[in-house]
Amino acid sequence: MSTPTLRTVEKQTEALKQKLVRLGHMRPGTLSVQYRNPAKKRTPFNQISYTLNGQGRSEYVRPKNLAAVRKEIVTYRTFKTMVAELVTLSIKAARLRYAKK
Repeated sequence: MSTPTLRTVEKQTEALKQKLVRLGHMRPGTLSVQYRNPAKKRTPFNQISYTLNGQGRSEYVRPKNLAAVRKEIVTYRTFKTMVAELVTLSIKAARLRYAKK
């Protein structure tokens, strides 16, 4: 396996940044079905739960918005994966820059 050059890593970084810009709407969280009467499992409703700035939150999700919220959650997970990849590439680039000096 060949060692990547600084130019190659920087190109990958820029391409990833461009993908990040085009991601669209996102939100963290997990969808679940809750029941107004849990003992009898009657009257189900959808709820999104997430943590933001150290505070846990839960919100009711209307059935008509369910598909959009699911998509936003998937987009957020993609965002987090891409950011982790961006950090990895940044570390590689830094190592290559400092190795030359």
